[in-house]
Amino acid sequence: MSSFPSLFISHGSPDIAIAETEATRFLRTLAADLPRPRAIVVASAHFEAENKVLVSGDERPETIYDFGGFDRRLYEMRYAAPGDPALASRIVKALTDDGFVAEAATGRGFDHGTWVPLILAYPDADIPVVQVSVDPTHGPAHHLALGAALEPLRDEDILIIGSGSFTHNLREAFARMQQSERQAETPAWVADFADWMSERVVAGDREALTDYRARAPFAVENHPTDEHLMPLYVAIGAGGADATARKLHGSRDFGVLSMEAFAFA
Repeated sequence: MSSFPSLFISHGSPDIAIAETEATRFLRTLAADLPRPRAIVVASAHFEAENKVLVSGDERPETIYDFGGFDRRLYEMRYAAPGDPALASRIVKALTDDGFVAEAATGRGFDHGTWVPLILAYPDADIPVVQVSVDPTHGPAHHLALGAALEPLRDEDILIIGSGSFTHNLREAFARMQQSERQAETPAWVADFADWMSERVVAGDREALTDYRARAPFAVENHPTDEHLMPLYVAIGAGGADATARKLHGSRDFGVLSMEAFAFA
C-alpha cells in the first residue's frame, strides 16, 4: 500500500507566496507530515487543454507569471525545480492506454497553481515536478477518471496534487482585494457551499460531488466556471476507488476564497 496520499490544495491568490495567512502557514508545514516524494505531479487549474490531456515534458521548466497587478516581489520569484521528461512520457502512455487523448507539452513552465503552493511546501525546489492539464469542457466524471489513471504513481513514491480553489468567484475576490479586505467576513453563500462540499468530500459521496453543479447550494455563485474545482476530482480519483478523505485545512482569504485542503488514501 502506498504511503503517499493524493492531495487537493487551494492555491488561492498568487500573493499567498509572500503574505501571512492561515493558508500560507498551512502550506509551509505540509511537507513535514509527508514522506519525501521522488517526484510531484500537479494537476493545476491554470493548465487547460480542451478534449485532450497535456503533460509538461520540459527538463527545466520556467516560472510563469500568469497574473497581473500584484506585488512586484512575486515577479522576481523563481521556482527552479527540474522537470522529469521520462516520467511525463510514462504518464502520457498510461493515460493513452486508459483511453485519453494525451500528449507531452514542451515550453510549458510552472504556472502559479503549481509554483505558488510548492514554493511554500517545498521551497528547496529539488524534487522533479510534472504538470497535468485539466479540461474546461469536461466535468467531474472526466477528472475523476483522470485521477484514477494517475493512481498507480502513488506506489512509486510520487505525490499527486490537485491544485485549484474550493471557491473561485474572482469578481467578488477582486472587489475585496482592491479594498485590501483580506479579513473580510465570509458571506453565507460561500460558507454554505464550502460546508456542503466539505461534508460530501469527507463522506466520500462521489455521486453527489459529481452532480455538485445541480445539488450544491450556490454552486454557480462560487464557481461561475468550474475549472478551479476540477483538480479536486483528480485528487479524489487518484486516491483510489475506496479512498477515505481527511480534511487538512480550512480557512478563508478575502472572505470569498475558501482555502480547503484534503488528503485521499
